Amino acid sequence: MAGFIERHGLWSAEQAAQAAELAARIKTDGIRNIRVGWGDQHGIVRGKTLTAGEFLSALSSGKDFQLVTAIFDTTNHPIVPPFGAENHLNIPEMIGLPDGVLVPDPATFHVLPWVPNTGWILADAYFRNGKPCPLSTRQILRDQLGKLANDGFGMTVGLEFEFYVYKLLDPKMAPADSGYPPSPPEVENIAHGYQYLTETRGDEVEPLYAMLQENLEALGLPLASLEDEWGPGQCELTFSPLPALEAADRALLFRTAVKQLCRRHGYHASFMAVPKIANSFPSGWHMHQSLTKNGANLFAAREGDASPLSATGMAYLGGLLDHAPATALLTTPTINGYKRQRPDGFAPYKAAWAQENRGAMLRVIGDNGDSASRIENRIGDPAANPYLYIASQIIAGRAGIAANSDPGAPVAAAYLSDRAVLPGSLGDALTAFAGSEILKSELGESFHHYFHSLKQFEWNRFLSAVTDWEHQEYFEMF
Repeated sequence: MAGFIERHGLWSAEQAAQAAELAARIKTDGIRNIRVGWGDQHGIVRGKTLTAGEFLSALSSGKDFQLVTAIFDTTNHPIVPPFGAENHLNIPEMIGLPDGVLVPDPATFHVLPWVPNTGWILADAYFRNGKPCPLSTRQILRDQLGKLANDGFGMTVGLEFEFYVYKLLDPKMAPADSGYPPSPPEVENIAHGYQYLTETRGDEVEPLYAMLQENLEALGLPLASLEDEWGPGQCELTFSPLPALEAADRALLFRTAVKQLCRRHGYHASFMAVPKIANSFPSGWHMHQSLTKNGANLFAAREGDASPLSATGMAYLGGLLDHAPATALLTTPTINGYKRQRPDGFAPYKAAWAQENRGAMLRVIGDNGDSASRIENRIGDPAANPYLYIASQIIAGRAGIAANSDPGAPVAAAYLSDRAVLPGSLGDALTAFAGSEILKSELGESFHHYFHSLKQFEWNRFLSAVTDWEHQEYFEMF
């Protein structure tokens, strides 16, 4: 009898062949357990650890999984009543906490170098009726890449992550510290002071970098550089360019690996944009991107062209600018991410572009005749969901190409330019996202409504909380 995957035609012929090879490898290599993961709406990996025998069964039937996690905010609060007869998400399959089915993608399998005889694989989420879960962000990106392919284009993405690593002093495991959310761990810096790109400071953290490099390369991640960033203990790792879906999958694996590896070695790694730690400098996620056709870079301008990018590249650039406010909820989905926006803070707060100017939102790298010409978007939150971040660029860029958008002249003084101001808070981003007809159309009304509801719930919780600032400002005075 055909299993769930075959019955619903969920794998291509190539995936079916990869699955057969994977099954043989698991037996030959003595792999005991496989972590089957799903990238949730926040870009956090959730899943189950299966024994090898159970996983081999999942290669035919998938694996049952509680899709209730799709309605959780960042601290696992359900944003809608899970047991009501109906809720405003209008997705009947989500009522009553039913199980969905995780279908492994055999192309994403890796052996974890830090866990003996253990594999790791990403899966796509389906309902039991065989329909894809409409809240799956990997499916959102796959849909957008399909539209891009129908236009005759592919997409290449380069990842550049900034994050902090601290020495873990107290993980706060007391019962009183385990709430919604739990108490943050107590940490101390692993480096002293702002020492941007100094070799001595880099040497101090070399044992950490060596440990990360050994494991990340063993995973097959195309690591390009390991850099000592601006703040104390701030790191930057960059990767060679990859096809868009592979880049998103690798970003998920990278963040998960870094957090697990650091914890195992007595550190705490954080991709929070601005940690509430003294003297922390903001971290960003800079995404390098270009479109391709038959392996050629479509953004590369010809020798003698007036613009630094081709006509396609300039229109794509214009689309990113046109829709920057509306896509902010996808590129910067956390309340904390907007704290990066400060005067001359290396994070953009206006929708502007320039060549080799790190104050602009979009930095054009390369010039006429450069086959590596690309756009670097510097707006990203390191905690952003990689599938949604990349999908947002495709949506905006395709719209720019369709409209032949004009990005205008490059700016010289990015922070003083007269360009449109980007959303300055999650609340502003919610408003821009809600009013975008193109995002509603491209994401689908159901997902657009769902994601707005998810982040609105988070914003409302923030607004209802009394902050340290308020208490200090008003408690004694009034």
